[in-house]
Amino acid sequence: MIQAFDLESAGRKSRADHVLIAAILLLTGVGLVTLYSASYAYGERFFGKGLYFITRQLLYGFVGLGVFFVASWINLEYLRKLIVPMVVVTAVLCLLTFMPGIGVTKNGAARWIRIGSTNTFQPSELVKLTLPFYLAHIFSKKQDRINSLISGILPPTLITLLFFFLIYLQNNFSTALFVAANAVFIFYLAGVRYRYFISGAIILAPISAFLVLTKEHRLRRVISFFIPDWEPLGAGYQVHSSLLSIGSGGLLGKGFGQGTRKIASVPEIHSDFIFSSFSEEAGLAGVFLFFILFVVFAIHGYRAAIKSKDMFRRLLGFGLVTMISSQALLNIAVVSGAVPATGVPLPFFSAGGSSLAITLLIAGLIVNISRNGEVDHV
Repeated sequence: MIQAFDLESAGRKSRADHVLIAAILLLTGVGLVTLYSASYAYGERFFGKGLYFITRQLLYGFVGLGVFFVASWINLEYLRKLIVPMVVVTAVLCLLTFMPGIGVTKNGAARWIRIGSTNTFQPSELVKLTLPFYLAHIFSKKQDRINSLISGILPPTLITLLFFFLIYLQNNFSTALFVAANAVFIFYLAGVRYRYFISGAIILAPISAFLVLTKEHRLRRVISFFIPDWEPLGAGYQVHSSLLSIGSGGLLGKGFGQGTRKIASVPEIHSDFIFSSFSEEAGLAGVFLFFILFVVFAIHGYRAAIKSKDMFRRLLGFGLVTMISSQALLNIAVVSGAVPATGVPLPFFSAGGSSLAITLLIAGLIVNISRNGEVDHV
């Protein structure tokens, strides 16, 4: 077990990217403060406890910081040996969401499994780590057969489709599509030929359209996006209220805890729409600083991936940084009405212990890559 925490090469120093670590910790801290402000009124109203959400988030946050530290030091080659159990365990956890007594269904979505009497875990969040890890491993291992349909393309495609449909069956189409899109990005970085992407698009585009059109709530969201005034008190209400909340912040915001639209105006403002609460209280200046933190995180994360010494770390780094960065961009695009509404949380900010813990675990692996990607330059 000691070997799991050995440095990648004996006798060489390793130094993590401290700017990257600072950005991650600042995002976590600002996210917790924002959640406290955004969720207090909701927790008081529906659970009789204003601290309901932040207490649970802090618990998962402490766990997340623990796994962040471990992930930043663990030997990635040791983890690669566990890739098959990782895939199997993640798939089994996704299946457990459908098992009575273990799975938890909320609003028609079976996305959680029960942990103890009060806590839950969302396995689809773990897929955001497991799938990029598996793809980085398999593509780096099969570079000489990368464009062989049977031995190179088919295995990672099947695993990607497996997780896509497991998440889709949980009534979580947006996360399924998001995870699959990030997987396609790793396929591209690995050097898969364009003809496979074209063939895949021809097959999957009509299937995706069918999956959207056969669910009423998805169709209503799409129609509401293209025709904002179609259902102002229905499918379009959440985004419309979010835009009013964002715009009310002005240049400097109303101040921490002083936002008013979080009380009842924006549904799920403590969760997927937490950015609108942050914008109202922090204003344009706070939003600018928010983007600076994420840009610093992305730049330093991608730089660590580029400097990595082997294909596995390079693909893993790009995949993990893109997973967090693109999720943040997608969430903000939804909240600001730039894309149809989806249920993708804002990393480091949205209420959801599973999301925070897995995000910090992913961030720890990115720091790990930065530590071992620059050792030759120390």
